[in-house]
Amino acid sequence: MTVRQSIVFNGDLGSGKSTVSVQIAKRLGLRRVSVGDLYRQMAQDRQMTALQLNLHAELDQAVDGYVDQLQRDIAASGERLVMDSRLAWHFFTDALKVHMITEPGEAARRVLDRPSGPAESYASQEEAKAKLRERSESERGRFIVRYGVDKARLRNYDLICDTTRAPASEVIEHIIDAYEGRLCADVLRDAPPLLLLDPGRVYPTEDIAHLRDLWDSEFVGEVAAGGDEALEPLRIGYTGEYFFVVDGHRRLSAALQSGFRLVPAQLVAEVDEPVVGGMSAVDYFAAQARPGLIHDWEAAHRIKLPLPEHALLGGDAVLAGEPGTAV
Repeated sequence: MTVRQSIVFNGDLGSGKSTVSVQIAKRLGLRRVSVGDLYRQMAQDRQMTALQLNLHAELDQAVDGYVDQLQRDIAASGERLVMDSRLAWHFFTDALKVHMITEPGEAARRVLDRPSGPAESYASQEEAKAKLRERSESERGRFIVRYGVDKARLRNYDLICDTTRAPASEVIEHIIDAYEGRLCADVLRDAPPLLLLDPGRVYPTEDIAHLRDLWDSEFVGEVAAGGDEALEPLRIGYTGEYFFVVDGHRRLSAALQSGFRLVPAQLVAEVDEPVVGGMSAVDYFAAQARPGLIHDWEAAHRIKLPLPEHALLGGDAVLAGEPGTAV
């Protein structure tokens, strides 16, 4: 078993990076460094909010320069540690690069519920959601201009983990299993990133009427008994906002029926990368994920999927591509 030197965390604000990274550092007996804590202290010292410091950093390179050099020095030291940082994945090579995501409303709720300081406080969940998005976009733009890297691209990372419904204890176990080579080692080795997704947030691209005979209670029982870690990874596309099935509807349905909060998956195509026949992930999703199809999937599994923008604009009538055959 090969264990990488360090684990570096990036991810959505409110995705649980601090909680998870603290506990993993304790479990593995490693030192933890939080760049977020450093930025919050810098903001407080300057009597700024975290968002104001981010906007200030767009103009003053000294803010990022100090933190960047700190991360370069730590990476060069060879110390095995846990790093909670928006950009550590860019500076570290021999590390498990973990990107944590969560539904924006849930992220806002978490941030609003935790104790706030002068650098980070919000009056309502809607304000928190808007400010978190603004802060994230400020960082993203700054990183693209300054470093030529896009933190939103999933292929920057080894492991993507959706924490929307999964408790911290479950997330921690999965990340440690991935770090120590027990979870989907072939995907992590040969075709990263490995995705650990909330099955209730993954969109179908096949009409459920064509799929009903592809699963039965026996298969669902086998999946439930094996647990999510034993499930063969789904094949997933990503539009930059939505995850959708390219192959694995049967497994996804069984995971939903079994109450799983995470399912393993392999990324097939992201944003402008081709899925099938040269069609990009964005175009394939727009062509396949029609409102009626989404509503039928919701009804069959008793979940709620927000209608994507193309569906709200009349997705049944646009980009009517050939139906896929993957299950």
